[in-house]
Amino acid sequence: MAKSSADDQELRRACEAAIEGTKQKIVMSIRVAKSHGTWVKTGKLGKGHMAKPRVLAISVKEKVQRTKAFLRVLKYSNGGVLEPAKLYKLKHLSKVEVATNDPSGCTFVLGFDNLRSQSVAPPQWMMRNVDDRNRFLHCVLNICKDVLGRLPKVVGIDVVEMALWAKENTSAISQQPGNLQDGHVMATSAESDVKVTVERELVSQAEEEDMEALLGTYVMGIGEAEAFSERLKRELQALEAANVHAILENEPLIKEVLQGLESATNCVEDMDEWLGIFNVKLRHMREDIESIETRNNKLEMQSVNNKTLIEELEKLLERLRIPSEYAACLTGGSFDESHMHQNIDACEWLANALRILEVPKLDRSYANMRSVREKRAELDKLKNTFVKRASEFLRNYFASLVDFMLSDKSYFSQRGQLKRPDHADLRYKCRTYARLLQHLKSLDKNCLGPLRKAYCSSLNLLLRREAREFANELRAGTKASKNPTVWLDGSAGSNQSANSADTSTVSEAYSKMLTIFIPLLVDESSFFAHFMCFEVPAHADGNKAVTSDDDNDDDLGIMDIDDNDKAGKQSADLGALNESLRDLLDGIQEDFYAVVDWAYKIDPLRCISMHGITEKYISGQKADAAGFVRILLDDLENRISSQFSRFVDEACHQIEKNERNVRQMGVLSYIPRFAILATRMEQYIQGQSRDLVDQAYMKFVTIMFVTLDKISQADPKYADILLLENYAAFQNSLYDLANVVPTLAKFYHQASESYEQACTRFISTIIYYTFERLFQFARRIEDLMYTSTPEEIPFQVGLSKVDLRKVVKSSLSGVDKSISAMYKKLQKNLTSEELLPSLWDKCKKEFLDKYDSFAQLVAKVYPNETIPSVSEMRDLLASM
Repeated sequence: MAKSSADDQELRRACEAAIEGTKQKIVMSIRVAKSHGTWVKTGKLGKGHMAKPRVLAISVKEKVQRTKAFLRVLKYSNGGVLEPAKLYKLKHLSKVEVATNDPSGCTFVLGFDNLRSQSVAPPQWMMRNVDDRNRFLHCVLNICKDVLGRLPKVVGIDVVEMALWAKENTSAISQQPGNLQDGHVMATSAESDVKVTVERELVSQAEEEDMEALLGTYVMGIGEAEAFSERLKRELQALEAANVHAILENEPLIKEVLQGLESATNCVEDMDEWLGIFNVKLRHMREDIESIETRNNKLEMQSVNNKTLIEELEKLLERLRIPSEYAACLTGGSFDESHMHQNIDACEWLANALRILEVPKLDRSYANMRSVREKRAELDKLKNTFVKRASEFLRNYFASLVDFMLSDKSYFSQRGQLKRPDHADLRYKCRTYARLLQHLKSLDKNCLGPLRKAYCSSLNLLLRREAREFANELRAGTKASKNPTVWLDGSAGSNQSANSADTSTVSEAYSKMLTIFIPLLVDESSFFAHFMCFEVPAHADGNKAVTSDDDNDDDLGIMDIDDNDKAGKQSADLGALNESLRDLLDGIQEDFYAVVDWAYKIDPLRCISMHGITEKYISGQKADAAGFVRILLDDLENRISSQFSRFVDEACHQIEKNERNVRQMGVLSYIPRFAILATRMEQYIQGQSRDLVDQAYMKFVTIMFVTLDKISQADPKYADILLLENYAAFQNSLYDLANVVPTLAKFYHQASESYEQACTRFISTIIYYTFERLFQFARRIEDLMYTSTPEEIPFQVGLSKVDLRKVVKSSLSGVDKSISAMYKKLQKNLTSEELLPSLWDKCKKEFLDKYDSFAQLVAKVYPNETIPSVSEMRDLLASM
């Protein structure tokens, strides 16, 4: 037998390469021819239906639970490489049919039940020989049985023939490569394994043994199948005749049995009739019993329901009952301190009674009962009466407390005596009704609005009166001499002794105002938030950074009343609280403003100290229950800043007035006065006021430098002298401060640069004025150096050697006198004698540098001419 393509290892590897990446393994691969035509007599395909070479491959994909099997069709590409063409799942294989029109038996059809178009005939696959066909179909049937648990329909092939072929070709099948694990088809070399697999598929072991015994019985010289078939037919006819004879011999026995069956049938029918009668009687009896049991169950259920209803009604009546003592307390009880315990108990009972008449405390079926609705209306009327009485009492109570304190002058500051506000007694009396307010909120939240307004209106009068009296006495008792505000006025005298007056008592008075009232206002805000039942966070307890002698007496213990409130709960009505605090504290800021304005009039520079004090208090505040206090401090800071800005603007205006005066000489008056002002301002800085002062410095110095430039432009002849003297004075007066104040250091460096520029211009003017012809001649030579060679310059008009000798003779004969004249001119123009030495040194250095440049030009252009050397000129300058 020729070698089958199923054993071709190269073909198998080509198939595996074609399906690489699919995680599938090739079990069998075999070459086939694909066609759709019919066989003609010559045994070849009809025209237009030429067979196409294909490769059929069976592949498996192993998973955890099960194994999947596939039939792959591969075709050859133009380059002769196998590539996948079609893929079929073997679980959809429904039929294997061998074509009857192929006399060789090598053509077969595989039918699948999931093909989209069943009207198109499936392709026919043609093998080279019957062995290849049997080998391929044998593998397909085995996989279907072991992997899928079923066999497709086999048409046109004898199963017995397949079994015999498999037994004869065991060795060829066992060499088939590939494997299926987990109890599936295993390709091994053992003959027994293959035989068991094949025979289990096609013919069972018992059937095979019977067939061998039968065949073994008839091997007695039988040569032809027709004779063997005739013999079998004769024996079958003999067996059938013997069976008929035996049946006819047993006829009497059969009749006797039939008679017995008929008698038994009659007895069964009689018994069935009696059983039917008894069944009817039993059914009637069962219905009577069921009826009795139903009536009994209804009576028992009615009894239980009546008992439960009575219990529920008793509970409901207990809920609806209003104790007389509570009713009397709620409608006409007293609100004196001694009776507050009874009022609190009555409130708690009323709130609980209203709560238990609401769903879900009360069953929804009871909520619409007439008695419940009437009782709820009665309780609502009782609640409204009590809330109205309590609200009216508290409004009058708050007003009476404040009126009592306003009428007693001992509560406020008096002449010669500052009085610290003391609200301990007021808060103690209010605490008596703290729990009452909490219960009023739980009964009717809307009633708190008018009560809060009444409390704020009454207490606002007290706080404003306390602040006004305190501020008035604070100002009256503070002794401080008023400082003039004309700090930088050029028309003022040079004596600034008044500016050194001590005004520290002014800022101390302002600090005392804040120290007394800011903690008081914070405490009042926190007390009001708790007392009036605002749901504020637990940390809204005022300013802890500011020390106060008052005890923290705003702890009402209200957080213990309502267990539903939790510490740290974010307030939902913080906005409403801030609105109420505005009503409580509004107007008190006017007294703080009055202290600020008073301090500004005495000494505007004290705004720096007050600004620092205010910032310390702002940094210690929290934007919580004391929100209005934070706003008050911000307003104070803004007012102090605006007042100081007003002072700065006035001082700047005084500086600008200098430019409208007559010709200015020497150091302007505002330069040394600014140094005195800056020193004083640095003494007043406290805390975080650095920015305020730095902004003032920037505005002052900018105006000073701009004004200086404008004044210098009025007389260009003496502009540089005025600039250098004033910039030098600015540096000298601010040298110490510039070392410690960065803002002044920046302006110090700016003045230094401007001073150097003014010095350079002034010295150049003096030098050119004295030696004009000499350096004018040098400048002409420098200009020609750009366009002519040094040899050509002596032939230019006015630049000959003769002209050089004339210029040197006129400028340098008696040069010592010229230099002395230059010194005298420098001395004459300066008003600040202390600047003369440094300026003269710069003047000599500048002159020597210019003369050095002139000497180099002469040596380059006029090499044979002699002029005084640079060293001679240096010695001459050093001797003067």
